[in-house]
Amino acid sequence: MGNELIVKDNILINASYNLEVTEQRLILLSIVRARETQQGITAESKLTIHASDYMNHFQVDKSAAYEALKGAVQNLFNRQFSFKEQQDDGTEFVVKSRWVSQIAYADDKAELHIIFAPSVVPLVTRLEKHFTSYQLKQVSQLTSKYAIRLYEILISWREVGKTPIINVEDLRYRLGVEYTEYKRMSDFKKRVLDVAVEQVNLYTDIQAKYEQSKSGRIIVGFTFTFKRSSVNTISNKEKDQNTLDIFTSITEKQVSFFANKLAYDEQFSSKYARIGEEYIDLEKRLYKDLLNPKFIQNNLKTLERLGLKLK
Repeated sequence: MGNELIVKDNILINASYNLEVTEQRLILLSIVRARETQQGITAESKLTIHASDYMNHFQVDKSAAYEALKGAVQNLFNRQFSFKEQQDDGTEFVVKSRWVSQIAYADDKAELHIIFAPSVVPLVTRLEKHFTSYQLKQVSQLTSKYAIRLYEILISWREVGKTPIINVEDLRYRLGVEYTEYKRMSDFKKRVLDVAVEQVNLYTDIQAKYEQSKSGRIIVGFTFTFKRSSVNTISNKEKDQNTLDIFTSITEKQVSFFANKLAYDEQFSSKYARIGEEYIDLEKRLYKDLLNPKFIQNNLKTLERLGLKLK
């Protein structure tokens, strides 16, 4: 997987939409395809996505990729988003649009054809000053639809590493949380915000946290602060020659791969798992542990047994 670039106009970053994870992923792949033409696209341009593209970018098996493409024909065609547009006279309009004007799927080829709706085309192809870009790989492991949206919102402020106060209703709007969903603040934080922040911190190149703004006892908004992090970054104080050699041999993809391998390896997990810990929780914990070169050193024999080959 290369460093495919996602570029979105900030109008789209701040838009309101509720897409499932598979649908967001297909939109992102479509943006990559649109940019790969290097000639721009129009409202008639047909973009092609293969099941293998989905498998390779998001590390899923063949059946999951086929289902994602097949389900998109009906679901993605019906999806809408809304955004605010200000006219020269100061009048603000709320614009509603579909994502695609046409979508087709060939089952025998496992191939999806997408034509973006006219309103979408300029928001994903033009390179003007009000846009946000990031590498597709940064969101490829996110499984919460809110985490993908939160990551995009945060990195649109990457130059300062902090967002202004985003009021609750505006945050819900941007994350695509429906009016009837998670109306209690405790549910919104537990089911939406905390899950999104946890995944962003675990799987992307930033570490984020939020602070609540209150009016009396009522939470009225949130401020997010974040800093860049990297799987391949480690402070000089923690380095010695041995750990450096080992650490730099572990790629981001390998960290994810071996977290899964260790979690489901009975010999290792029987000793390392906590009482009552689910496999998915153990895998997440191991992902963090594998960022520590000392953990790699201490478990090198097990990792080599599972297929790790150091350079």
